[in-house]
Amino acid sequence: MKLANLAAAEAQMSSQGNRDPTVTATTQAQTSRAAQAKHLTPVRYRGFVLIPQADLTWVVRPERSPMTMLPFRAPASSVQDVQALIDWKLNQAS
Repeated sequence: MKLANLAAAEAQMSSQGNRDPTVTATTQAQTSRAAQAKHLTPVRYRGFVLIPQADLTWVVRPERSPMTMLPFRAPASSVQDVQALIDWKLNQAS
């Protein structure tokens, strides 16, 4: 809702010839964050949910209780790297 209000204010200012750079920058930042949020979809793998974060790290949590492994944060890497880390941790636990 705020994004629509900012876009409307920006459109009104640009039609009057008074374009405020802060409104434009704020609108672009919010649009960018909204676009990133759409690409951050959780992945399920071997009983775990891999949740991508905005800083490119991953939060890994078990899907169900009882937890055989505590939730942890994986460093910035690809989903295949996180899956390999889960496989390694599961092999170490057994």
